[in-house]
Amino acid sequence: MNLKNKIIYLTSVIISLFIGVSLTLLVVYYIPDSNGETKVVEEVVTINESDTIAPAVKKVYDSVVTVLNYDRSLQATGTGFVYKTDDDYGYILTNHHVIVDARKIEVTNMQEVTVEATLLGSDEYADLAVLRVDKDFVLQVATLGNSTDLEIGDTVFAVGTPIDVKYYGTVTKGIISGMNRTVPVTLENGDEFMMEVLQTNTAINPGNSGGPLVNMQGEVIGINTLKLVEDEIEGMGFAIPVEMATSVLDRLENGEKIERPLLGISMIDANNQYALFTYKVYLDKDYTKGVVVIDVEDGSPASVAGFQKDDVILKIDDVEIEDNTHLRYILYKYSIGDTIEIEYERDGELKTVEVKLTDAI
Repeated sequence: MNLKNKIIYLTSVIISLFIGVSLTLLVVYYIPDSNGETKVVEEVVTINESDTIAPAVKKVYDSVVTVLNYDRSLQATGTGFVYKTDDDYGYILTNHHVIVDARKIEVTNMQEVTVEATLLGSDEYADLAVLRVDKDFVLQVATLGNSTDLEIGDTVFAVGTPIDVKYYGTVTKGIISGMNRTVPVTLENGDEFMMEVLQTNTAINPGNSGGPLVNMQGEVIGINTLKLVEDEIEGMGFAIPVEMATSVLDRLENGEKIERPLLGISMIDANNQYALFTYKVYLDKDYTKGVVVIDVEDGSPASVAGFQKDDVILKIDDVEIEDNTHLRYILYKYSIGDTIEIEYERDGELKTVEVKLTDAI
């Protein structure tokens, strides 16, 4: 059998099969009844949408509020969520930068009811703030989860008010893209700091700040705080792990200042040649990491430990220090009263000293 005949033969077989299957379906679906009339047999097909997030959304949706920051007029909007109630009040968690410099703060719930909120406490370094409203305003209380149970690739979603108040209640879905990320932020006083955050590709836009990042069980596992916005970067959002928030909530609710340890030094990056020249620091070798002490505060932990100008700090408790922003980030993981071990170089000689953190900012 030549190629042409083979093609004709195969085509005939395929057509025959198609006709056979079609006739079979006609017999099955169009069956004559006892009167000889044709009736159609209907078959119900149920399709289950296995990846819907609707049940999880319902568990948190009505706990979310829009936060309105007023000076003389509306100057900023953001998002928050009710995380607890007591006999009289509801308590809302949001970002510090959402309410900073506000003369008046209002919140709007999912029924478009707006009330004035009381600021109980906030912290710039944690970028968290707690607001209080009358309990009658509260529609739902969010459940706080555990971000340490997350894995990269887990589905998460955000609820918030992106861009403008007319988009309140917007839900966006994504995944956990990274864990334990550190990102640099600039504080109001101009200082740079590093935050430890969750990374997600969930769409997070201006106005989403302060809103919840939620897992598929409907539990809040993060507080959306900022989005990395550059022309060449898209889809990188960040959230504060919920454990970092819960660790300071009691103090924020009580209006307490969150005190952090102070080493008591002024410093510059050891690899910043311009800064070294400006402060007349002349090192024996080049450094790619670490910080150089340029001043020591009298009576501070660093002073008690014997630090001097031009000392190069390299490690804290075996963690290599990248730069002054990283040093502050590592230092703020400790509490006042803790003792840390610092490794540094002086005149080319490696030294180690224990420092008790007794002061606070």
